Amino acid sequence: MIRTYCCRRFFILICLAALVASAAAQGTVKSEKTPYGGWPNCIRLSNGTVDLVATTDVGPRVIRYGLSGKENEFYEDPAQMGKTNASEWLAFGGHRLWLAPEAKPRSYEADSRPVQARVENGVLRMIQPVEAVSGMQKEIEVTLAPTGSHVKVVHRLTNRNVWEVEVAPWALTVMAGKGMAIFPQEPYSPHPDIPDTPGQKIDKKYYLPVRALALWSYTNLQDPRWTISPKYLILRQDPAATRPQKVGLTNQQSWGAYLRNGHLFVKKVVYQPGANYPDFGCSFETFTNPVMLELESLGPLVRLAPGAGVTHQEDWYLFDGVKIDGSDASIDSQVLPKVQGIFK
Repeated sequence: MIRTYCCRRFFILICLAALVASAAAQGTVKSEKTPYGGWPNCIRLSNGTVDLVATTDVGPRVIRYGLSGKENEFYEDPAQMGKTNASEWLAFGGHRLWLAPEAKPRSYEADSRPVQARVENGVLRMIQPVEAVSGMQKEIEVTLAPTGSHVKVVHRLTNRNVWEVEVAPWALTVMAGKGMAIFPQEPYSPHPDIPDTPGQKIDKKYYLPVRALALWSYTNLQDPRWTISPKYLILRQDPAATRPQKVGLTNQQSWGAYLRNGHLFVKKVVYQPGANYPDFGCSFETFTNPVMLELESLGPLVRLAPGAGVTHQEDWYLFDGVKIDGSDASIDSQVLPKVQGIFK
């Protein structure tokens, strides 16, 4: 009987240990109101691995995302942090939602007034007042996973005009300086009539182009910040380089990344084949100046009837301890496996 009691007690202890381990593995997301950067009414979401901070005094905007206790991966403009009720658009930094194609004043409407914000069932929802110039209303929903670094960011544009509007959602993440943006090239295939090896069978679809590369009037592909390799397109942020650079691309691989100080930020946005993307078909774009680099994604162009809306989802991930030398081989070995893991 003693032996039976001991066995049962041991079994109960094992079960309790398993339950505790399971609860720890599931993790929890904590939300709290907190001052940040001079704004008194920010909301922080944290799960012990990463944390993010969203502003409610201005926005909608996520001003911080980073490993818990470590630096912000997003750029913060020290001259603009904490400001409110500006008459002109202020960049601030962080992550924002814009209207594409880019136009002034439509894309540059000031977003420095308070937004509605609430957290329900772990989802932070921020809703901006209707914009006076564009007649559009912006909304961002943020969901932090209980464990790991995954953040789901759903952007929504709603047409509050009494007329139809053609627009595309445009999500811009402003990254801190001295890093590099990495975008995948489309997989290589030889010309259908010029095989790499005798007898090689090549799909006839490769008579047609597989991607578009959009260049702006100020784009200079001879600028040393650019690296265009067989597998990747890289843009480095350089504080000593004074002239801006920008490109856009058709990105059927559905991801872009930014590497800085061993931290790899990955943005996943699923490409929609056959959709009409803005800027000559761009689903991703990148822009840099002397202080920051933007990792941007765009949704397809849509015609919104009055009261209609469109959503655009990004998924963020953050990895630590990533080192590369800029070569295709190092990206293949250190970056690509992490990216492939988020698509499984």
